[in-house]
Amino acid sequence: MSLMDLLYPRRCHGCHGSVESESLYFCWDCLSEITCVEPPFCSICGDPVPGRIDHEYVCYHCSRKPPHFDRARSAGRYEGLLGDALRDLKYNGAVWLVPDLARILHACVQTHYALLEIDVLCYVPMYSTHQREREYNQAQLLAVALGRLMGKPVRRRGFRRLFMAGSQTGLTASERAANVKNAFACGRGGFNPFFREGRRSAWAGLSCLLIDDVMTTGATVSECARALKADGVRHVYVVTAARG
Repeated sequence: MSLMDLLYPRRCHGCHGSVESESLYFCWDCLSEITCVEPPFCSICGDPVPGRIDHEYVCYHCSRKPPHFDRARSAGRYEGLLGDALRDLKYNGAVWLVPDLARILHACVQTHYALLEIDVLCYVPMYSTHQREREYNQAQLLAVALGRLMGKPVRRRGFRRLFMAGSQTGLTASERAANVKNAFACGRGGFNPFFREGRRSAWAGLSCLLIDDVMTTGATVSECARALKADGVRHVYVVTAARG
């Protein structure tokens, strides 16, 4: 225990009780109440379904219009402690929760992606003006912390958001997809006056793990994957802390 912990004891973000685990701001009791995303779920997008399924299942949306990512998985449902923590991180500046959330992400990666080759981590970018207003990108903070746990590099340049779309809240799946269409570009994608024709993309051939805080319909991460693959990325796997 550090001197700061003695002077200013940490309290659980959920129940405000003492924290006696390796976590910084989540106690074991609150962690145990997180609703994990468990099978059965869609083998592509990871969206859970009720009941029992004894075979590989692909949901209606993925079978009708396959997403651009290869696979997506989420650690828990966007409710309770996890939902509150992610909202506080995103809207209330609670960046001290990042290490705890990164551990939850890491457990999800170890569960679902342990046997896959991951070359690099990246994250859903924010539009530059929006990020300056918020002063940080929560997906970037989670990716950097997760990269440390995995021992993998995080690519912070060359993947960008071209414009600021309206809020996805309250939109249908098709409206969400239209809202973010062509919103991202990777490497030579989009207008780049400094790109020299014939130059090989720095992303070519990589297997990327794409990080975001919450996944709902998957429209945003699918559009990110489309931009990444258009620039030569071989595989895009998605991991989010929560599933909406």
